[in-house]
Amino acid sequence: MCGIVGLYLKNPALENQLGALFEPMLLAMTDRGPDSAGFAIYGDEVTAGWIKLTLQSIEAGHDFKGLMGELEGRLGCSLEWFQNASAAVLKTDADEAAVRAVLAELAPAVRVMSVGQSIEILKGMGLPKDITERFSLAKMKGSHIIGHTRMATESAVTMEGSHPFSTGQDLCLVHNGSLSNHFRLRQELRRHGIEFETENDTEVAAGYLTWRLRQGDSLKEALDHSLVDLDGFFTFAIGTRDGFAVIRDPIACKPAILAETDDYVAMASEYQALSSLPGIDKARVWEPEPATMYIWERSA
Repeated sequence: MCGIVGLYLKNPALENQLGALFEPMLLAMTDRGPDSAGFAIYGDEVTAGWIKLTLQSIEAGHDFKGLMGELEGRLGCSLEWFQNASAAVLKTDADEAAVRAVLAELAPAVRVMSVGQSIEILKGMGLPKDITERFSLAKMKGSHIIGHTRMATESAVTMEGSHPFSTGQDLCLVHNGSLSNHFRLRQELRRHGIEFETENDTEVAAGYLTWRLRQGDSLKEALDHSLVDLDGFFTFAIGTRDGFAVIRDPIACKPAILAETDDYVAMASEYQALSSLPGIDKARVWEPEPATMYIWERSA
């Protein structure tokens, strides 16, 4: 079944409250997804020439401090980092490909959850409440955030199989629904150099977006193509460095609701997840149309 929630702040004065505003939205989706949960939060941008990577280990108690020392020595780079429970956020002026190569050699149990200037993806197995408490979501700050609660239907319950899935620098995707042609698409995308770590159909959708963007598509063009090439039922929420987008398949049988005020735009699988937001009683509330992309982004 799964649940999706997203919150984009139009009012910068609310950025210190982003985590506190978003946490009850994610918890409201517990019944739709009790086996794992995650979120992608945007903020705390690195300076030009640097990248930020979110790392999580599939093994408990990983020695991130030792890993960072080895990375710094091997890459000869500048880096900063901090640990958040089972995750570490690394900021560095090293090349992304070089960091990934050294990580694969030194720490094969560590997965790169996200890369970019702004994004951090944190996720794991357990009830949404377990995930929000583990990563202290209520204390987090930022400009926008999307999240997901999962009820697995087609693949194993693992940290890697939780949403969101990264689709490129500062880009990620969460999904409610199921894709009927994910096996064929996975094979085709592998021939185009797209790599996969799970059997999750959502990872195929994420890989598809990655491929389309590498072909030169804009985000809108990639999502327009997805309406043709992805068979099945889906509501997608896509996070970008500057905002987020929502799209449903042409049949639109998977639920979604949007709300907008002068302070924020919010989306969820069910209205109850929006009911805790300030001013929701005065918001414009509507159901997104089938095969229609809705996007909010900060102006350059």
